Order: sequence, then C-alpha cells, then structure tokens
Amino acid sequence: MPGLSISFPAWNEEANIGKAIEDGVRVASQLTDDFEVVVVDDGSTDHTADVVREYASQHPQVRLIQHKVNQGYGAAVFDGLVGGTKEWAFFTDSDLQFVLDELERFWALRDKADLVIGYRAPRRDSFIRKFNGLGWTWLTNVLFGYVSRDVDCAFKLMSREAVNAVAPRVASRGATLSAEFLVRAKRMGFTFKEIPVTHLPRTAGSQTGAKLDVILRAFGEMFRFRLKMWREKAE
Repeated sequence: MPGLSISFPAWNEEANIGKAIEDGVRVASQLTDDFEVVVVDDGSTDHTADVVREYASQHPQVRLIQHKVNQGYGAAVFDGLVGGTKEWAFFTDSDLQFVLDELERFWALRDKADLVIGYRAPRRDSFIRKFNGLGWTWLTNVLFGYVSRDVDCAFKLMSREAVNAVAPRVASRGATLSAEFLVRAKRMGFTFKEIPVTHLPRTAGSQTGAKLDVILRAFGEMFRFRLKMWREKAE
C-alpha cells in the first residue's frame, strides 16, 4: 500500500486544528500504514502552532511547518503539498468544513487518475462566497478551457509524481494557486477524476476569502497567469 501525506493549511485555527489532526491520523491509519499529517501554520497569531506541537509529541506522524509571517492561503497549501514525503499527497482545509472520512472514496480511485479532485455538493457557505466561487470557476474554465467544476474545492488527492512535476512550474502563492496547478497539470497530460464531497458550514474561526482586497489580488494574479501562459506558448 503506498504512503499518504495529508496536509492542512492553517491560519488562526486554534479552535479547529486539534480535531482536524485527530481526523487526519484516524482516517489515514485506516487507509495505509505509511502516512503523515503535515500542518502548515501560516503565521498564526493564536496558539495554532502550540496545539500542533502537542499533537506531534503524541503522534510521530504529525509534523509542523511554520511560516514566521502570514504568507497567504496559497503559500500554505503549496508548502503542505511539496513538504510531504509520501507517494500520494492530499490536502484539505483545517476549518472542519469537509468530512475527512470521504477521503476513502478518493483513495480507491488512485489507480484511475493522477489527480482525484472534489467538488462541493452543495457548497455550505454564504451567498457571496458561493457567488464568488462560481464566478471564479467559470472564469478559469473560460480562460483556459475546462479544468474543473469547482476549482478551489479544498479536497484534492494527487500523486507525488504529479506534485513533483507540476509544482516547480507554479508561480502563484495566492488565490490563483489551485487554478494554476490544475491548468498546468492538465496541460502536462496528468489525468483527472472529479467526485462530489460533502461540505459543512464553518462553526469556528473566521474566513478571509470574500474580502475585497483578496478578490482584487486574485483577479490580478489570474490575468497575469493568462498572459504568462500565452507567452510560454509563443516561446
């Protein structure tokens, strides 16, 4: 059975990260004997890192990657993916909006695709977040051809081969990270499988993705990426 790296990006998730780690250890141990749970603390100002260290002292499979300052969600996702050491890399958010047990369905498809990616069915967020998400996915698919029905769904399983091949080409560390990763993976010939996942309302912590400055930076990144892809094709 191949190894599995589960990574959680986390920023000020003190209230959630303990349960996320417990779920990660429990679910991973049911799928393989060779696993690790990696938490990327993205410059949290609460006790997120302390909670991770406490769990790491009890579970040798738990590791902490810590950013001294907040670098943004995309950077935390990226460092979790490339920081893993196992044959398969999975990431999800640490806010407990996903049912980690559903990873078993993704794991069962690893022989059928290089990337098994989820789509929220339905998405349990505010109207504005759902509206922004639909618009973002639509824009990605218009600019680059069909990529995914839910580009930013944070429930993705990828082969280490795909991560190692695609990651060095991904420049974004912001909101465009998932879009750029999927676009490049598809254009490099890696195969995709999409399946639905349960999405739950957030019960603790706070979200930042719907802030105007975050949205404006995301659109700027997206169009710079589109121009970059045109230049790469011309070369």
